[in-house]
Amino acid sequence: MTTTALLPGSYDPLTNGHLDVVRRAAALYDRVVVAVVHNPAKTGTLEVPVRVRVIEESVADLPGVEVSAHTGLLVDVARAVGADVVVKGIRSETDYAYEHPMAAMNRHLSGIETLLLPADGAVAHISSTLVRQISAAGGDVTELVPEPVRRALTELS
Repeated sequence: MTTTALLPGSYDPLTNGHLDVVRRAAALYDRVVVAVVHNPAKTGTLEVPVRVRVIEESVADLPGVEVSAHTGLLVDVARAVGADVVVKGIRSETDYAYEHPMAAMNRHLSGIETLLLPADGAVAHISSTLVRQISAAGGDVTELVPEPVRRALTELS
């Protein structure tokens, strides 16, 4: 039986912390769907098709990992991709406090379980917000993001 994990997020942009969670989930599950969940009310730094492309390039070496774009409720995305579990990376107590009630609600609405995967200490300090700020100020994000993401951010400058 194939197990499918859903890794939802805005991924604006994908960081090395996100990539670590994807790699670890790929070691646990047969199929991993990285879902770029887009909120149409928000304007992102990278356009959704660009996010999908750079994530695909960044995970090309991982068998069983797919990338797709979605809108709407997480439980609907989970149903659409046939997910058995949702995997979310957490960096801190703040992330846990935010993710725990959402995990409980998703289980209530659909029965799907959420695995909260603690971040590796080597990348726990990296956030998309900080990467965007550093990049916008002309800083070097080479050690914070995969190379395809760095190139896409550089093209914005």
